[in-house]
Amino acid sequence: MSRNVVVTGANRGIGLEFARQWLARGERVIATCRRPGKATELNALAGEHPGRLRVLPLDVTDPDARAELVAELPLVLDEDVHIDLLINNAGVLHSGERFGQLRQTTLEDSLHVNAIAPLLLTQALAPRLADGAKVVNISSQLGSITNVTRFGAPSYAISKAAQNMATAQLARALATRGIVVLALHPGWVQTAMGGPQATDAPADAVAGMLRVIDDVTLEQSGGFFDWRGERLPW
Repeated sequence: MSRNVVVTGANRGIGLEFARQWLARGERVIATCRRPGKATELNALAGEHPGRLRVLPLDVTDPDARAELVAELPLVLDEDVHIDLLINNAGVLHSGERFGQLRQTTLEDSLHVNAIAPLLLTQALAPRLADGAKVVNISSQLGSITNVTRFGAPSYAISKAAQNMATAQLARALATRGIVVLALHPGWVQTAMGGPQATDAPADAVAGMLRVIDDVTLEQSGGFFDWRGERLPW
């Protein structure tokens, strides 16, 4: 039986590849992005999978947009059908930050997109999550405090560390329903964010994360892992 998967930030990169690989497995995907009309590859993918891929608008930082997504889900899914997997993938990286020139607006935007939005979206969708569902927050090894060796990408790193705490908190909040919540580092991926010099192809990174998602247990909920399944330090 097909599962229902929700992927945010699905218009390109890792999110688009998640949609592609879940569809290849025969699942039904609800893919969200801020501007569906400009999501050319995602819309083409929807045309290849009629009825199994729905593209919906969502600015993850907008409370009204989150509420509209929740209200629209019964129109996309049957009233009694639930979400089996939520992938909080939408994120932002502000490049070129230098100490002495950090801006409050950049830090706030990073926290809103990367940490606050996944927490609040998961909360909003919690009634639609199936018992035993899985929630995956796409994190980064840059969010590991233990592994800090230099000053770099501070707003991104700080927001991912905050997101990791949100993952741990959500794992406790949803544990009684058997819902697994996971923080996953996808590797250094060849996307618009990762850049052409990155070492990992999106298809390989997502395939690795799918294996981790498949195998993760409730005992591992709240954990921080890379795309090979190795536990990362906080």
